[in-house]
Amino acid sequence: MSTFTIFLALIVIVAFLLIVVIMVQNPKGGGLSSSFGGGGTQQLGGVKKTTDFLDKSTWTLATLLLALILLSNVAINRGGGSSESKALDLDATTSQPLPTPAKTTNDAPLPTPAK
Repeated sequence: MSTFTIFLALIVIVAFLLIVVIMVQNPKGGGLSSSFGGGGTQQLGGVKKTTDFLDKSTWTLATLLLALILLSNVAINRGGGSSESKALDLDATTSQPLPTPAKTTNDAPLPTPAK
């Protein structure tokens, strides 16, 4: 199992956990409903500690996901070849012959114009 595969598995697990934590949270801003007076009473009651834990875990998982993505770049197998472009290589010449025109069945010479 390569290190990139391990990073990929960790990235998928952290992303899934981040989705779950975000979906569990209650929306903090009411959106349009709070501006019309409907969302003021929703945030009066509730548990403060749970909200703090979910908020901190969201930031922690997001930071961990970003770090794993950046560190996975180190684990990518580059193949050991040169990273220069072959399109810009002026020394590489192709020695393919030019295609010959197809023979036609009418090989008669062209008529010469009259003087």
